[in-house]
Amino acid sequence: MTTVDVATLNIRNIADRWPERLPLLLADMAALQPDVMGLQEVVFAVQQDRLLGAAGAARYEAHRAWAGRPEYGNAILVKEGFSTGEPERLDLGLKRSALWLPVTCPDGTRFAFVATHLHHEVPDEAAREQQVEALLGWLEERPEPGPLIVVGDFNAEPAEPAYARMMAAGFRSAFAAANGAEPAVTWPSGIQAPGMDTDGEPGCLDYVWVRGAIEVESCRVTFDRPAVGDSTLLPSDHFGLAASLRIGT
Repeated sequence: MTTVDVATLNIRNIADRWPERLPLLLADMAALQPDVMGLQEVVFAVQQDRLLGAAGAARYEAHRAWAGRPEYGNAILVKEGFSTGEPERLDLGLKRSALWLPVTCPDGTRFAFVATHLHHEVPDEAAREQQVEALLGWLEERPEPGPLIVVGDFNAEPAEPAYARMMAAGFRSAFAAANGAEPAVTWPSGIQAPGMDTDGEPGCLDYVWVRGAIEVESCRVTFDRPAVGDSTLLPSDHFGLAASLRIGT
């Protein structure tokens, strides 16, 4: 088995004081340096994914899947030394999508990595459940490799049907596996900004899901440090998650 460090973060596009948030994002990414990372709400025209990929000593290859419009969506960053196959995109409707990418580790271990972002309207639990159903059906049709990691902003708390459907399909939450329960809050982070999203109660919306020959070594909340001297400025309106995983064949 080989250890792979993965992460996920909804970077909140270019809203909520983006010029001020960017240095915080870069600093945390430079410290984290995961092997593979899923990003949501990426504005491709601003090269947000590539900016994060250039933040530290490592270099990253970026893969993208638009959602709603061509210049906006999900991205996967893969560290130099890991190789990738052909990515595939799934349209989930309601301006959402998923990005599937086969990844090969330097030692030859293979796994598939998926980044997604589900519908955000708080009352629409049924819509999120339908999106998870579509995602699960699509994943069953994808080719090998078998070990599978799905990350992203599900906009669904653990009590929602979307969460239950992932569990029923054999997925395990890395954070819950490592810590005994989900984090109390991954949104909102506490950022204060004009136009910030205030729809919904604080809760856990972001996940690292694993299935197959994967052991969870650890999982923690990341991108959660406020600016020095300004507790209302954080890297995003979401916290991120980072997990250390042991992947077999």
